[in-house]
Amino acid sequence: MEKSETVINHTCVIIPTYNNGGTVADVVARALQQTPHVIVVNDGSDDDTLSVLQPFDIILVSYDRNRGKGHALKQGFRKARELGFRYAVTLDADGQHFPEDIPLLLEVCLKYPQALIVGVRNLTEDNMPRGNTFANRFSNFWFCIQTLQRVADTQSGFRLYPLSRMKDWWIVSSRYEAELGLLVLAAWLDVEICQTDVRVHYPPQYERVTHFRPGLDFARISVLNTLLCVGALFFYLPKLLVYNLPRSLWFRLKEWQRCSLSAPGRKPSN
Repeated sequence: MEKSETVINHTCVIIPTYNNGGTVADVVARALQQTPHVIVVNDGSDDDTLSVLQPFDIILVSYDRNRGKGHALKQGFRKARELGFRYAVTLDADGQHFPEDIPLLLEVCLKYPQALIVGVRNLTEDNMPRGNTFANRFSNFWFCIQTLQRVADTQSGFRLYPLSRMKDWWIVSSRYEAELGLLVLAAWLDVEICQTDVRVHYPPQYERVTHFRPGLDFARISVLNTLLCVGALFFYLPKLLVYNLPRSLWFRLKEWQRCSLSAPGRKPSN
């Protein structure tokens, strides 16, 4: 119980928003029911986002010009560190994520306190945009190539980040594709990645507010994936062979030695 309260008290929720005036108030209100520590990053909204946020007791980071989701996340993480939080849960402001599922991520955090935890959406959900489904599968494939790991939803923005394990430079892009790059770098730098199922809500097309630009954003993702593949070839794979593999073999050898010495009838040599 004490450990659970410690994690909860040291966790904040970060909600980046850009022109989500119609949904952000509901998301914030529901997030505040889970924790009083909510940071909203207003990424240059020019609709009524700021006015609908006024009634809430939140920490607001705001700037005039839209800089992109990657930049908004970086500002949110900086503020969270300044305030002494150890963990940050990120939620999208468009209403697709359920703040009521935050405890699911915290439950995994209790077992793996140094892990980055991804909330995996059901990609067959009704109203799931076809473009999103294809982009996510495309992203999942390249993530596996770049890290030799499998994550079922690499484009999910519903995550829990261990702030002590992260650096600002991990966010290599200021835009939509930043979360993918962050996930790859975390894997390269030995941050364990855990997953848990979460719910997702996609409103009908006529109600949906999206800032995803299929042509431009897909091109940016492709460029980033190309760079990450180069990085995997010249950094990650050599790191696995030179550092991770020998270290793993050494630990396995020590474990084998320990088990051998503790076997019945076996005495340690003098």
